Amino acid sequence: MKLTIGLPSFNNFTEIFFTIQALRMYHDLTDCEILVVDNYGDETLENFVKNNGMGVVRYEKYLDKKGPSGTKNKVFELAKGEMVLCMDSHVFLVPGALNEIPVTDDLIQGPLMYNDMKNCCCEWKPVWRGEMWGIWGDYMPRENLPKRPFEIWGIGMGVFLTSKKGWLGFNTKFSGFGAEEGYIHEKYRKAGRKTWCYPSLIWMHFFDRKVVPYRLDVMDRIVNYIIGFKEIGLDIQPIYDHFGKDKFIKALAETEKR
Repeated sequence: MKLTIGLPSFNNFTEIFFTIQALRMYHDLTDCEILVVDNYGDETLENFVKNNGMGVVRYEKYLDKKGPSGTKNKVFELAKGEMVLCMDSHVFLVPGALNEIPVTDDLIQGPLMYNDMKNCCCEWKPVWRGEMWGIWGDYMPRENLPKRPFEIWGIGMGVFLTSKKGWLGFNTKFSGFGAEEGYIHEKYRKAGRKTWCYPSLIWMHFFDRKVVPYRLDVMDRIVNYIIGFKEIGLDIQPIYDHFGKDKFIKALAETEKR
């Protein structure tokens, strides 16, 4: 099998329903599987896949550890495809986005398309703002997207592609939400690999949710940043500078417990 499309899920059946059905309706899934990894234990989702998956959609439950990074790692562990496209369970891919799937150990991503369906963003900038390392870059009209893949610093991890065997993985001590972006891109570069934007891999993300079903705790994010930066040899001073002494010291102490 060439491709696994992995969908981590946490208590959001309505969103993942539309993602699954859009993939099946608008994309050629020859030599491909859709793998749902449920980090919540949603019986409605489980029954939907079992009754309607038709051998294309597979359901797996993963409750050992809460958080998107661990669930995404599980996607790669359970995938049957040579290549794995991991995407949030509230993302649409434009028709044709799966037509140029390379076989590579590099990290492949694509442009985010905004709700106006005219403008895109191809890359994040490595800037600390809010509670994150990385901000969305400049708008680019979809019609002006480059024709060929190009290297990028990184972009949001709502959609990413790499080989199952070559997946470098998120640190297994990560917990809760946050600190994936930047860290995983630097991890790939430090391993001698590259991060690419494939202009054909255009995706749209549902940002405007009124309720986020999982826990959002800034301390989880800071702890994950410290763990991730230490793992790959990045300077942790920017984390201290951005979040402040009190939060940093508290988070640093928490890293010793994981």
